[in-house]
Amino acid sequence: MKKLTHVSEEGKAKMVDVSGKPDQLRTAIAKGHIRLDAATVKLIRENKMKKGDVLTVAEIAGIQGGKRTCDLIPLCHPLQITKLDVAATLEETGVAVVSAARCTGPTGIEMEALTAVSIALLTIYDMCKAVDKTMIIDEIRLIEKTKV
Repeated sequence: MKKLTHVSEEGKAKMVDVSGKPDQLRTAIAKGHIRLDAATVKLIRENKMKKGDVLTVAEIAGIQGGKRTCDLIPLCHPLQITKLDVAATLEETGVAVVSAARCTGPTGIEMEALTAVSIALLTIYDMCKAVDKTMIIDEIRLIEKTKV
């Protein structure tokens, strides 16, 4: 089994030292979904939610959340994010969210992509909670991660 990088020899949490790693172009794509009642999907499609345009607000919230990942996840390094896209797509069963993140640096950007998806989905939940008590956030996962 591989050794955990964020744990010291004494078993204490630690931030990994990436100072010796080379800068590389790094990308990550993450995806998630929120299951919604059909009536909620209809309200979103017709832009009739009282809190406003659910998909656009969720996309913006996802970008903001991805940019704040190092403030939310204790051992994440602050990264110089060069691109962060979040797309929320209405589907028959709810909303799918995909994020694509890019940076050049010594450590990956997958946490930023995953955080962006998570925050976008939580925003949808918040905007729809008054009309839908059956929502389920599911399938949040990393789709792809690269470094060049």
